[in-house]
Amino acid sequence: MHLAVFGGTFDPPHNGHLALCLYARELLEIDRILLSVSNNPFKQHRSASDEHRKRMAECLSLEINLTGSCSQVSGWELEKQQPSYTVDLLHYVRRLYPDDRVTLLVGEDSFREFPSWKDYEMLFSLCDIAVFRRASIEGGAPPPDSLLQNGSIEVIDFACEVSSTDIRELIAAGQSVSEFLPPRVNRYIREHDLYLHS
Repeated sequence: MHLAVFGGTFDPPHNGHLALCLYARELLEIDRILLSVSNNPFKQHRSASDEHRKRMAECLSLEINLTGSCSQVSGWELEKQQPSYTVDLLHYVRRLYPDDRVTLLVGEDSFREFPSWKDYEMLFSLCDIAVFRRASIEGGAPPPDSLLQNGSIEVIDFACEVSSTDIRELIAAGQSVSEFLPPRVNRYIREHDLYLHS
């Protein structure tokens, strides 16, 4: 089985996350996608609670599975009750699925910080890595060429400019965000009055 791991704060999950998962599933011939809700130490400020973020990730998973059941949500990182690191998550996944091929799905903005990740060089022995490159990202240095030349990394062009930060700001300003969110996620946010205050 080919398992993809896609981690994120999902605060909130949006159409970019949905499109990335569907695109990866078809392009990389993924059998199962594991959505891991993170306690990312680089993103300490979170607007929604861990429970809400996990429930919204479950909404995203349901949307993915409308086109074929392949997605599930993991709350393992949240259950640790401490900052989580990708290398620890991959060790956990490897224990669960020792015989499967594993691919880590990463957005280019996260991949730019790759050299600062805990034990990042160990990831190459734990999984393949698919980097989804945006059409444009403001600021920051490009991913190091030395990393992109690694045989375990595949770079995929992926034009999606939606961001969770922008969505939170639009909601706080009283504007509609339905065009940026999967329907179940949008409904959940409205039902629980999330992000009304920036």
